Amino acid sequence: MFFERPKSGELTILVSLNVRSEGGKQDICEFEELARSAGARPVTTLCGARKDPAPKYFLGRGKLEDLRALVFAHSAQLVLFNHILSPSQERNLERELRCKVLDRTGLILDIFAQRARSHEGKLQVELAQLQHLSTRLKGGWSHLDRQKGGIGLRGAGETQLEIDHRLVGHRIKAIRRGLQKVHGRRGQSRRSRAKAQIPTVSLVGYTNAGKSLLFNNVTQSNVFAANQLFATLDSTLRRFNLPHFGPAILADTVGFISKLPHELIEAFKATLEETVHADLLLHVIDCSNPQYPEFVTEVESVLSNVGAEEVQRLKVFNKIDLVSDFVPRLHRAPDGKPEKVWVSAKTGAGLELLYEAVSELLADELIGVEILLGPYEAKLRSHLYTNNFVETESITEKGEYRLQLRLPAAELERIENSR
Repeated sequence: MFFERPKSGELTILVSLNVRSEGGKQDICEFEELARSAGARPVTTLCGARKDPAPKYFLGRGKLEDLRALVFAHSAQLVLFNHILSPSQERNLERELRCKVLDRTGLILDIFAQRARSHEGKLQVELAQLQHLSTRLKGGWSHLDRQKGGIGLRGAGETQLEIDHRLVGHRIKAIRRGLQKVHGRRGQSRRSRAKAQIPTVSLVGYTNAGKSLLFNNVTQSNVFAANQLFATLDSTLRRFNLPHFGPAILADTVGFISKLPHELIEAFKATLEETVHADLLLHVIDCSNPQYPEFVTEVESVLSNVGAEEVQRLKVFNKIDLVSDFVPRLHRAPDGKPEKVWVSAKTGAGLELLYEAVSELLADELIGVEILLGPYEAKLRSHLYTNNFVETESITEKGEYRLQLRLPAAELERIENSR
């Protein structure tokens, strides 16, 4: 809405430097995929290395001349930086290159703007855009920004800039009020689930780890899932039944990425609250990607930023169908609790191990017990079957139902108290 988005197929030059002060080597492949996700057409990438960014152009003079030559040679209309640029750096680069320049934050914001579907998602993206835009307003009015003293000598730029800042400020306040209402509705829904004693399991992970495909497979839903970055922006919740446990709520959330803009973390806090208040986090990891250890670190960092570091979690290594000679398995911690599980959301391999691990972690303790039910206890028998607590059943000579159960200790206590 507030950004001039790159038109589909726009010829683009990518710039990705290994800046020592930013942590070293950049992932060029991921950055290229980000650019394509926004609809750009990368024609070449300018690489290099620096100790620190140059204050005026981020690049040094030599690299700036190389970039200018590439823009001219390819008639590029857009230059994307795999770095965070200051507003003045963006303006200086656009002035020198005579084409649109976007940094990594602006690129990710553009992708989010294209993918948001729900009212909440659009509000969150617009808030992030406005927060980003508020630091760059001056560029649009630099030709009028003349501060002069005396009556009759004040330029129009001063007034226009103030008006723009005020309009943006008013809109940010209005969006925050709207998101506060969303926050209230989510809180009410969480209280209702807590009252009904239905736990929430939240999917988290790096973007394109396969969370939405796993969500669809587990809940038998048809949430949009694609092999692309940020296919999911809008948080989706579905009820599903766990064997030997009963009903639970599964939440699909937005994926994380390295250098996720601070504006997006702030704007999506209403959605990310599902992770903070979840009973269990399923950290979905693409084990076919050799960089997954770095992605795990990025996800852990974001979870810490939103206050979810204390929520118990299970690491779900997904996409084992893309790894040769790999079979589903469940790994337990020294205390016996499930810690890691290897599955394929695409083929369904290993999902029974995932259900087993989730049931154990939610229940704290699963108990195997045999009970006898009379013919008059059909309602209780139906409840046990509905929640997948029954492993085997037989009928005694007296016509009673002998059920072999596996269920949470708390559920067994409730059943015994109600009989």
